[in-house]
Amino acid sequence: MSFDLTMTFNRSTRFALAAAACLSVLSGCTVGPDYHGAPVVARDAISGATFVRAPAAGMTTAPAPNEWWRALNDPQLNELIAAALAHSPDVHIAQARLRESRAQLDQQDANALPKVSGYAAALRTREPDLSAFNSGNSSGGSSSTGRGPLQFYTAGFDASWEIDLFGGTRRAIEAASANAQAVDADLADTQVSLAAEVARTYVELRDEQTRLELAQRQAQTEQRILTLTQQRRQRGTAADIDVERLTTQVENTRATLIPLDAQVTDSLDRLAVLTGRAPGALDAQLADTHPLPALPETLTIGDPAAMLQQRPDIRAAERRLASSNAQIGEHIADFFPKVTLFGDIGFSASDPGHLVRKSNFSWVGAPYLQWNAFDFGRTLGSVHAAQASRDEADAQYTKTVLEALQDANSSLSRYGHQREHVVTLQKVEASATHSAVLMRQRYSAGVATLIDLLDTQRQEFTAQQNVVAGQAELLKDFISLQKSLGLGWQV
Repeated sequence: MSFDLTMTFNRSTRFALAAAACLSVLSGCTVGPDYHGAPVVARDAISGATFVRAPAAGMTTAPAPNEWWRALNDPQLNELIAAALAHSPDVHIAQARLRESRAQLDQQDANALPKVSGYAAALRTREPDLSAFNSGNSSGGSSSTGRGPLQFYTAGFDASWEIDLFGGTRRAIEAASANAQAVDADLADTQVSLAAEVARTYVELRDEQTRLELAQRQAQTEQRILTLTQQRRQRGTAADIDVERLTTQVENTRATLIPLDAQVTDSLDRLAVLTGRAPGALDAQLADTHPLPALPETLTIGDPAAMLQQRPDIRAAERRLASSNAQIGEHIADFFPKVTLFGDIGFSASDPGHLVRKSNFSWVGAPYLQWNAFDFGRTLGSVHAAQASRDEADAQYTKTVLEALQDANSSLSRYGHQREHVVTLQKVEASATHSAVLMRQRYSAGVATLIDLLDTQRQEFTAQQNVVAGQAELLKDFISLQKSLGLGWQV
């Protein structure tokens, strides 16, 4: 049987509460609202077979793999994510919080059981000598002298047990259990974010290394052209302006190397910290330039309902809603009387050798009734606060679900559009590369100017850089999509 006592209590209802208390003693009630699950949010969007923004080409609604990074077929990335999940301080912090919440649950479970303690005491005392005081009194008084030491020994056990008549302790256990499950989901959310952050930083590193290598090759090519042009000027077949223009181009290209090199260092240090190591620890392992990871041919995204089940932040919000709901009943139970059973068994004697004897055995047992009948609204305030906290958790759950749907749909939209953008950039690169080849042939034949050659080379370099940056951005969108689906957590 369950009561939802959320009405306003006043002094005129105290006697009604007493009657309800007697009935609940007989029936073993649990006061407070029972939890019937989280509210349904965006029913139409969740019941759909796919997401609103999901492009049809290259995607399937099959269940997505949890370790999504393995689809990129990059062993170094797999190793980095495994190291981060095992050694990152963020994961250790979340694990410690989980242990703390489980310990608090154990404490609440223990509150439903009797409390037993043992005791032992030894007392030795002596009465004062009053003979000197009595001798100064008037005649006829009897003298009193101090007696020898008095000894008293006692040992035993006492116990107390608060009977959970109205379910306050059960509601506290229910709230602590739901909170522990929420913290468990927080740990999974930390793992999801960490895996995505490591993958994103790794992609940035490979993007920066690749663009740095392209810039270095471009600078070397331009330096060779500058050397040849300087030789031609010495022979009188090239003008000074050609040398100056080419020198400017070489210096501009070299100027792009400095920030790229700094970005590579930052990414290496970031990866080291994410994996629980000191900055610089991964320099030797990741110093060599590698191509960007290759995206899978088919992208599995599942459906909205599956996303809501696997996203840790949604599970955490739902469990915190359940915990807040249970706390209402925990505070409502304070309106009713509390019955505690006290008991004590022990031995007492003046001689330690005679302590454990049947004649020195004693016991006592007593029920203790406590009812805070007039608290001037303190309990009512606690109930109202718990109700407001439940309403806040309800709204927070709704917000989390809506934001999760927005996140997933936006990630799908960005991924689809970026994939089309990369295809366009690749076409531009192919055209720029072909133009550069033709212009080098024309320049070698003496039918094109140095300005024309430099312009086509600049376009080729820019197109190559744009393709690499576009592919890196597409990979980041892929990573963001996996994160939005709630993938990457481990038990």
